[in-house]
Amino acid sequence: MTEYRPLQQLPDPAGYKAGDVLVLVGELFGRGYANGLVDEAKRVGMTVIGTTVGRRDSEGTLRPLTAEELADAEALLGGVIINIPLEAGFDMESGDGFPSVAEQLKKARPDDFATISFIEESVEKACAAGTARFRANLALLETELLKRIPAGVNILVAHSMAGGIPRARVFMPLLNRIFKGTGDKYMASEVFWDSPLGRLCDSSFNEVTADTFRYLIEGTATLRERNSGAGSKVCYSAYGYHGTEVLVNGKYRWQSYTPYVQGFAKMRLEEIASEAAAKGIPATVFNCPEIQTNSSALFLGVEISLYPLLSAIRNEVDAETTDTLEARCQAMLKEGETVANLLERADRYLSSPILERIVDFATWPQHNTREQAELMLAASAELMELHADQKQLVCAELSRIVFLTTGRLMLHSSWNPPASTVWLNHDIISRLLADQSGAGII
Repeated sequence: MTEYRPLQQLPDPAGYKAGDVLVLVGELFGRGYANGLVDEAKRVGMTVIGTTVGRRDSEGTLRPLTAEELADAEALLGGVIINIPLEAGFDMESGDGFPSVAEQLKKARPDDFATISFIEESVEKACAAGTARFRANLALLETELLKRIPAGVNILVAHSMAGGIPRARVFMPLLNRIFKGTGDKYMASEVFWDSPLGRLCDSSFNEVTADTFRYLIEGTATLRERNSGAGSKVCYSAYGYHGTEVLVNGKYRWQSYTPYVQGFAKMRLEEIASEAAAKGIPATVFNCPEIQTNSSALFLGVEISLYPLLSAIRNEVDAETTDTLEARCQAMLKEGETVANLLERADRYLSSPILERIVDFATWPQHNTREQAELMLAASAELMELHADQKQLVCAELSRIVFLTTGRLMLHSSWNPPASTVWLNHDIISRLLADQSGAGII
């Protein structure tokens, strides 16, 4: 178990300067955590080099981006992208002539999730093929980076890969039951996790979310050694999640979204960072607070712990700035509803005895229970119902603050990280906003 190490002091300004480079490994899609890191890198004058996961053609073959796709991706990033497909995972791989996992699941039915089987050794062969492909393309990426980045330049290599749900229709109905189901539609996450499909997800999450960080560190050894030998730094960061401290009943308390089955892979990610740090490689997993994005929409209820960020900001930031933020949030609510009521209802859920009985740092991640799921989903629906427009949400405004602040904290902490795994909780986010280094975010 990783030692709980929340970041408690704002980091000193990093030594990154104009001409230094942020290499983002993992493609940007929309607005999310990685945008904050990219924005901060640009703010301090760094050059941003991006990557792509590539695309699959109609035959399922992985390919680079077309000229039009590349132009769109570079416009979104605001930087150049090295057009080498870095798709992670193995669900589309045909190892040693076996049909791919996705192909084997084409006719699978959700009701058969507990009895589905795969051709013997086919999953292991597919995983080996996916790993080999990813490592080979990483070698091509490193060759390009060695050409493009001078030896005397500091580099932050940022891993932003996550997920790994295999691409097969059978999964979405099951995951909707696990994360959104109540009554007869409820499904226990532990039952799914112990099934053949759950074990497949576990392997896929590990490969995509965690093991790619190891491959990245190992696959850029020449770049690291060359630049370190020239007196410059090469640091590594990754996005983790392992619960967050938020204000509950006026006190900071660690809590977590449940069921977060990807948490097993996130802990593996922490272990990989620890192993690298033990070898003298500055590699850090930053466990960030929950946000709401297009990709997190499946996890209904994850946004509830965002609301108390308003209370934390009220505790740390000047009244004028806080009033401005709360006024923006108030304008999103229905007539007659208030930010105070919103916070009281979120606090009521987060302080529930039902959560206290389930959520525990030492045994994280926890599986769901029917009682907990129905409480969470009802609370989520109630809080959403307070809004005047379901497309203009308080949690979206707070998510923007989270990814911008975590981007600043990550970039500057990566220069001289206090530990291989660090928690960025609501208190340090609020203190950054109160400090000059957090100017312009709210």
